[in-house]
Amino acid sequence: MIDYHPYDVRISGETDINARNITRIEESCQGKTTLRFVTMGDSQRWYDETEDFVNEINKREDIDFVIHGGDMSDFGLTDEFLMQRDIMNRLNVPYVVLIGNHDCLGTGEETFKAVFGMTNFSFIAGNVKFVCLNTNALEYDYSEPVPDFTFMEQEQSSRREEFDKTVVCMHVQPFSSVFNNNVANIFEYYVLQYPGIQFCTAAHNHGFSDEELFDDGMHYIVSDCMKSRTYLLFTINEEGYEYELVKY
Repeated sequence: MIDYHPYDVRISGETDINARNITRIEESCQGKTTLRFVTMGDSQRWYDETEDFVNEINKREDIDFVIHGGDMSDFGLTDEFLMQRDIMNRLNVPYVVLIGNHDCLGTGEETFKAVFGMTNFSFIAGNVKFVCLNTNALEYDYSEPVPDFTFMEQEQSSRREEFDKTVVCMHVQPFSSVFNNNVANIFEYYVLQYPGIQFCTAAHNHGFSDEELFDDGMHYIVSDCMKSRTYLLFTINEEGYEYELVKY
């Protein structure tokens, strides 16, 4: 009968989810030359649709892992993260979560770090490194770098012998109002330095898109919100990559 303040960061249940699932992803994908993974995003208001998404993914046997592109919460409330976590935990495959701009509201960043982990992280699946970034600059006061170019530069060489392709993932892409567009061109420069860079993923826009934002051949592929009942299914192999917009 007792409830805490909605921004009181008291965590019940599983924590440090990204690290646990990264271990699962790296172990299960070791040695693979073909990866199939799903990107989705912005589930903050659409709990039923997210439950249906999980059920649809669980019907498939051809997916290695899922990347949630951020905005699990709407207001940064602790219970929002925990409810979304419990839904996503029903997936039969491992998943990781990026931090979205709504996830930074109130004490949301603190809760995100407790439940999921660091806001910049990476993992290697098969021969592909996935660099996952916090790009929600509008939600910060320059107390920390967003995006973090030091982290991006380090990830170009860290564990270099284990990968020859790269995918960069974020919640908000360059030229969004939430992105620090004063450094958009510098950000793109760092993206292009990654070995075998394939494409970038994002969410946030509540609509699907595939654009070359800088007219340099780099595609920024954006997942729709869960309201639209769609996800993106990517395949990366030795020949390159392809993806499909799947409706459920």
